[in-house]
Amino acid sequence: MKILVVSGFLGAGKTTFIRTLAERTKKDFAVMENEYGAVNVDGDLLEQTNDLNIWELTEGCICCSMQNDFATSILTIANTVDPEYLIVEPTGVGMLSKIIENIQKIEYERITLLEPLTILDGTMYDRCMFEFSEICEDQIQSAGRILVSKMEYAAENERCSLKQKLIALNPEAEICVSHYTEQGDDWWASLLTSYLDKEIPMKEERELDLENLGLTEASLQSEQELILFLQGVVSGVFGDICRAKGYLPAGNGWLRFDVTDRTYSVTGIDKMPEAKAIFIGRQLKRNWLREVLQKELYVEVSKRAIRPMRKRSKV
Repeated sequence: MKILVVSGFLGAGKTTFIRTLAERTKKDFAVMENEYGAVNVDGDLLEQTNDLNIWELTEGCICCSMQNDFATSILTIANTVDPEYLIVEPTGVGMLSKIIENIQKIEYERITLLEPLTILDGTMYDRCMFEFSEICEDQIQSAGRILVSKMEYAAENERCSLKQKLIALNPEAEICVSHYTEQGDDWWASLLTSYLDKEIPMKEERELDLENLGLTEASLQSEQELILFLQGVVSGVFGDICRAKGYLPAGNGWLRFDVTDRTYSVTGIDKMPEAKAIFIGRQLKRNWLREVLQKELYVEVSKRAIRPMRKRSKV
């Protein structure tokens, strides 16, 4: 079983890349999804891609708090499913060097590591390096390939400037500033044949001060209501949210939303088994988020909490 780790900060586009990888290579994949919060949004989306076997690890990070579960899961997949390839998608705040170290502890003749890659949101680079420099530097320096996303419409000088910054951090990596969808079949095939053959410097893990809130049973009345809600999210009404994503019924259909670095997007989606949403950031206004997205549930609970007062009889 060959293991490819697809790293990248929150919202960089890891799940989208994995779906494209499956479509372009037509290989036998299993995917291990590690979600920072209790609700896994990406796993359900990946299951819409044919022939993908999804394994989920939630409520922790496989580079630190869940490393034992991570190792056990890899061995279980190798000994039961035994796919040709296992794609590992860590949480966006995971240290790539630590994930590699954890896999190397259980590596043997049936488990080999491919050259890891990092998806980098070019529009988020400066903010990530300012607020989460240790994680971002580790994800860049530990990768064999760095694929820049969301810079398709950037000026050439902006892309060149970003590439020079990345070269300074990792001069040995292959750096793709043009979008990966422009690559040919040979390049896609090479992702699954390039083995990790260099030492990765290990770094100390530091705990982030990020909160997360996962919600199910969410719904809204319309697309307009969802847009108003997302405008509140990006303007800080519900706390300092650096990443949010999910899907829910809104009006007559289902909508998927995505929030990264003060920008949001909304797209239509087929009906899902259940509504899910995850919010990651600091000082989250949890009750406000619940009251907006779980309005029907919130009202029902409130009704149950209100009891009719009984007149006290005189003694």
